[in-house]
Amino acid sequence: MLLFLQFNQSTQGMNFGFLSGRARVWLAAGLTGIIALIDWRVDAPLAFGFLYLFPILLVGTVWPRWQVVATAFLCTLLSDWFAPKSFPLAVSIPEDILVFTSLAGTGLFAFEVTRSRRRELETLHRLEREAEARREAEEQLEFLIDSSPVAILTADGEGRVLLANSAAHRLFGLAAGAFPGRHISRYVPALGRVPSVEGAHSFHTEMQCRGERENGEVFLANVFFSTYKTASGPRLAALVVDASEELREREESNLEQLMAGSRILVGAVSHEVRNVCGAIAVIYENLARGRTLQGNKDFDALGSLVETLNKIASLELKHSAGVSEAGAVDLGEVLDDLRIVLEPLCEDAGISVAWGMPQRIPTVWADRHKLLQVLLNLTKNSVRALQDAAEKRIDISAALKDGVVSVRVADSGPGIESPGKLFQPFQKGAEATGLGLFLSRAFARSFHGDLRHDAAAPGCAFVIDLNVAGPGDLDFGPIGKHGETNQTAAR
Repeated sequence: MLLFLQFNQSTQGMNFGFLSGRARVWLAAGLTGIIALIDWRVDAPLAFGFLYLFPILLVGTVWPRWQVVATAFLCTLLSDWFAPKSFPLAVSIPEDILVFTSLAGTGLFAFEVTRSRRRELETLHRLEREAEARREAEEQLEFLIDSSPVAILTADGEGRVLLANSAAHRLFGLAAGAFPGRHISRYVPALGRVPSVEGAHSFHTEMQCRGERENGEVFLANVFFSTYKTASGPRLAALVVDASEELREREESNLEQLMAGSRILVGAVSHEVRNVCGAIAVIYENLARGRTLQGNKDFDALGSLVETLNKIASLELKHSAGVSEAGAVDLGEVLDDLRIVLEPLCEDAGISVAWGMPQRIPTVWADRHKLLQVLLNLTKNSVRALQDAAEKRIDISAALKDGVVSVRVADSGPGIESPGKLFQPFQKGAEATGLGLFLSRAFARSFHGDLRHDAAAPGCAFVIDLNVAGPGDLDFGPIGKHGETNQTAAR
């Protein structure tokens, strides 16, 4: 019996893979018929019922349990029917039960072995597919990291670099493959002070800090990092970007804006000083014609002083004042930048912002930074004006007429009490110096645009007129031409 079970198991291990399920059933049926025929025709004192084990093995690899049991019952009937001699009922029933249980047990055993084998194969195939997919994902990730222009690196809990891509070696001035094993604090000191992962706490944030290359050169670094735990201990993953060029451009732009504003301010002061000097000069000439003070040293000194003040006041404000870098500007991008800055501010203040923009906005002639400053000044004035208003709403829209794009900034505030003094510098009652609108209009005029107040509109409305940069952009439809108006409310 033990020998038979070993043979059975080895046979099931092969799983008859060279035969289909239907072929196995037909083979089992043929074997059953042959065994029954041999048992019927061969007249020998020997029972061939044990041969039914082989078709039962075949059936057990294909059919479910109840069909295996039914086949074992059929084979038991055939074995009893073609038995070489009849036995009493008291003997034949236990014998039939023994034969049935042997056949059924063998069939069920084959069924379980086959099912187990099939599950093992399915599990093996699934693991192979997962391993292949994991390998492909790792290859793609490795290629993505290595080809990324951003410096990517990982470090252990002690701050020693484990992995670094090619961009990280270039950024920090290291030879290929020289970064792993070095301490991260040598190159990004702020990362060396990041605490390790403790318990469930981890960091996922960004910062701007100082970075240092291998040769000692310092640069501004934008760092995006996170900490996590692994079976080998805490880890830190970081993306480092050199922001030095961005800092230089920002500072240069701020300097240009400062110089432009300073020149405009000096021009405004010079204009007022010249008016005063003009009045003083008229009085001086009247006194000089009277000859009553001729030869008086103080009077002559006063004349020299007036002449000097006139020379100083000759710094008249012109369109060329300041450094203007006007050119073709994508107005849509400028308005997108304004939305990024404005909407969070309005959301905190409970102000709704409605954007009425056409499908296509033409390129305009302007200075991008100055135009954005003008828009920010107008919208921030509206935010201040709406602090105590019952309805808090800002409408920003654009339209084209006769080659001029007009950007309107309107709010539902109380309006302007003295519109005639809007663009005068040093106004009384202003929030700061009273130069905001004065400088905004000067900026607009510096690139041949204009800023005006629309007194006919309810609340307070200002319009920025900008010239279209190219003749190809003149086919600009009015707002709502296609029934599409983008309105975004931030509350």
